[in-house]
Amino acid sequence: MILSASRRTDIPCYYAQWFMNRIRAGYVLTRNPISHAQVSQISLSPDIVECIAFWTKDAANMLLHLDELDALGYNYYFQFTLTPYGKNIEQNLRPKSEIEDTFITLSKRIGRECVVWRYDPIILNDDFTVEYHKTQFRRMCERLSFYTDTVTISFVDMYPKLKTPHIRTITANEIAELSEYIGVTATEYGLSAVACCEKDDLTKYGIGRSSCIDRERIEKIIGCPLNNKADKNQREGCSCVESIDIGAYNTCLNGCVYCYANDSFTTTLRRHESHNPESELLIGKVSDGEKITDRKVESNRQEQMKLF
Repeated sequence: MILSASRRTDIPCYYAQWFMNRIRAGYVLTRNPISHAQVSQISLSPDIVECIAFWTKDAANMLLHLDELDALGYNYYFQFTLTPYGKNIEQNLRPKSEIEDTFITLSKRIGRECVVWRYDPIILNDDFTVEYHKTQFRRMCERLSFYTDTVTISFVDMYPKLKTPHIRTITANEIAELSEYIGVTATEYGLSAVACCEKDDLTKYGIGRSSCIDRERIEKIIGCPLNNKADKNQREGCSCVESIDIGAYNTCLNGCVYCYANDSFTTTLRRHESHNPESELLIGKVSDGEKITDRKVESNRQEQMKLF
């Protein structure tokens, strides 16, 4: 089993203590995000969890727990989003220079192959122009390229609930111009550039297709092959393999105006304030009469085929 922590919220930034409490307990409860009454119990045994995929915009609070995760025998890597936006776009993040320092510290601690830089989503407006992105992408490549091997990009999706004057539709010509620049610049700095769920084929610009829950990367981290299947529950164009996500929507306080995982900051703040680090669930508790189903999970390691 690959554990995703989490596409739905920033567990390393806001819920690291809860996560470690669940690791120590050896299991976690999760609610089905579509059917609230469906609660599953998932084993977190290191014998079953091949790898943990952390998703974050700021890993500082997780750094304190890495020694314990290592001692318990867990493998992990980080999908670490670092963009050149200010607080009008990502309202509650620390100064980006400090988060870049954390990115570098994390990479020095766990290795560049275990920290994937996400430069996404790319948004355009009067302030964040094509030229602005070119300048900032090169600057960030210069600073981060020693500490990661891959940069993942995506262009913002103008989905229905995204209503903000800070983001406009990106033209095909702008996508082409930025993609070409990113492909060339990433190569110049020794980085592999990949795109996450982009409808356009960007391979002609030297940008491959991303696999965020990446079988090949995970196999290298754990040292043996896996037989995980493709994840059919993700959006069109996703090439990730199966994982189990233990996060919850409407719980991330980063305040990103482009976020798909929060309905409103008021709802998110209320739910966050109800969080109990000692709870089996990220948010709330199991009510009387609710049934907990023991979800069957197993290791997908093929131990007899060790990688060298």
